[in-house]
Amino acid sequence: MKQGSTLFLKIAVFIIGTPVLALCIFGLPWLANNPVNPDYAHILYPILIIMYVSVIPFFVALYQAFKLLSYIDKNKAFSELSVKALKNIKYCAITISGLYVVGMPFFYILAELDDAPGVILIGMLFIFASMVIAVFAAVLQRLLQEAIDIKSENDLTV
Repeated sequence: MKQGSTLFLKIAVFIIGTPVLALCIFGLPWLANNPVNPDYAHILYPILIIMYVSVIPFFVALYQAFKLLSYIDKNKAFSELSVKALKNIKYCAITISGLYVVGMPFFYILAELDDAPGVILIGMLFIFASMVIAVFAAVLQRLLQEAIDIKSENDLTV
């Protein structure tokens, strides 16, 4: 396969990671230092901690996606390395979802204090989106593993 066939997707992975990194460097510290209402700071800090902790599996998943695209460029798409990358993406998505499930009580309390039910929807959006990614990665992982098994059976057939 040509070297640049997945260039667009690699650029998309980079573009997805850049605003999240900018948010972590500039947005969240600003929010921590300038809360909308100083009385809500004790509720806002656990939410910010969950957001910062969830960035770690997010960037691990982006790195795994980048590695998967590199495997495709090297004609190693049907290999155990690709299956492992998809498995890591699945675990990262489950971790992100779990972190936001743990943080939902804080989102609920913040929504009650601020009288803004949209805050709960934002928390649920992260949970839903990461679970969709986890299920999609699990399905792709299983399909790829079955394709590898069929390929190895065909290679053994004379």
